[in-house]
Amino acid sequence: MSNFTSELIGTMILILLGDGVVAGVVLKKTKSENSGWIVITFAWGLAVMTAVYVAAASGAHLNPAVTLSLALNSDLPWADVPVYIAAQLIGAFIGAVLVWLHYMKHFEATDDQAAKLGVFATGPAIRHTGSNLVSEIIGTFVLVFGILAFGANSFADGLNPLIVGLLVVVIGLSLGGTTGYAINPARDLGPRIAHAILPIKGKGSSDWGYSWIPVVGPFIGGAIAVFLHQMLF
Repeated sequence: MSNFTSELIGTMILILLGDGVVAGVVLKKTKSENSGWIVITFAWGLAVMTAVYVAAASGAHLNPAVTLSLALNSDLPWADVPVYIAAQLIGAFIGAVLVWLHYMKHFEATDDQAAKLGVFATGPAIRHTGSNLVSEIIGTFVLVFGILAFGANSFADGLNPLIVGLLVVVIGLSLGGTTGYAINPARDLGPRIAHAILPIKGKGSSDWGYSWIPVVGPFIGGAIAVFLHQMLF
């Protein structure tokens, strides 16, 4: 399997399961309606774990911020960066389309436009550009710094995806309440494009005014994590 195909399929699975749990919680008349933040954060962690196993052939970046960080850390040739990021964005878009198909009748049963957008993309609890950007920077810093730290330790074969999944769970529980912890430009941008394009009944704005924050913030946070890790270790 090529790196492009591996990243595309892995990111598609990530979004199908991750956005899928959000749809189950926030859309009307699902079996899991209103099951809450704990369900969302744990399912997202398990989604990351599953996607990492699926995309092992390419190193399972699944995240442009991780790809850029690994290139900055000389763990990935710069020539591979556009291929990885393109695959991640396409995979995220496809995953979001599959979520819409799966929950189509529940989208139709839901009047809340913000809830419909929330299935696809993140948004702030309190809208403040500086604070929202800092939240995404810190969350992604923890993600990338953790991944780099895990790489310096030995785990039993096949255990790394579980550890990374648990890292995402704790980021969501501890830091996700401000912006919804995108911590991944593809995770937000690909599904946001899907929201804008798909004929979702009763949808509202795709909130493009906010969309740069979950893209720029993770890139900055990942780069800071790399530079600090290199200084310390």
